[in-house]
Amino acid sequence: MSTRSLDAQELLGRLWEEASSAEDKEKLRMAVDALRFIAATGQSADFEDYRKSLDANAPPLVSVSFQTREEAEAWLNAHPRPPDQAYVLIAGEYHIVMYASERNRRSLLRHPALEFYLEEMTRGGLPAPTASFQTREEAEAWLALQPEPPRQVFITIASEYHLVAYHHRINLRAIYPVVLAAKSRLESVGTPEKP
Repeated sequence: MSTRSLDAQELLGRLWEEASSAEDKEKLRMAVDALRFIAATGQSADFEDYRKSLDANAPPLVSVSFQTREEAEAWLNAHPRPPDQAYVLIAGEYHIVMYASERNRRSLLRHPALEFYLEEMTRGGLPAPTASFQTREEAEAWLALQPEPPRQVFITIASEYHLVAYHHRINLRAIYPVVLAAKSRLESVGTPEKP
C-alpha cells in the first residue's frame, strides 16, 4: 500500500471522528474500505494509472479493445466476472460493460464518454495541430512510427481536426475525429422540432 493511500486513509479517519451523523460516518468508512479493497486485491498500480490519466487529461481509460461487436460479445460472455462499468472500445467507439452478478446479466452499451471528453478538451478552442495529413492512412502511418506515442495531441486530416490518443493500458494508438464533440453538444441540446 502506498504512503499516499495510507495518508488518505488517515485523513478519512480524522474526518470520520469529526463527523456528527451516522450517514456521514458510513460514507467515510466506505471510502476507507475502497482504498483497502484496491490494495488487498492488487489493484494499487491500476488505481495509480487511473489517477495519472486524470491528471494528464487523458481520454477515459479503456480495459480492452475489439474490432467487432461479435468479438466483444464473445469476450463478455466468456468472462467469469466482467468488469462492471468499465469502458471497452468496439471499432473505435466507447462502450460500457454492464454486469449484474446476481442474475448473470451482461451487456455492452454504447457510451458517449469520448464525445464528452472531446467536448471538454475543445471547449476553449482548438490548439494548433501537431501535424497535418491529407489522408487517414498517412496519419495512421505517422502514428505507428512514433517511438513513444503521445497521450493526446491534435492533428488535422484533410483539414479536419482529430485527436490522437494512446491508450497505454492496452497499448493502443487511436485517432478520433473532433467532430464527435459537436455531436455530443447537439445531443445534449436535443434535436430541434420541425415546424
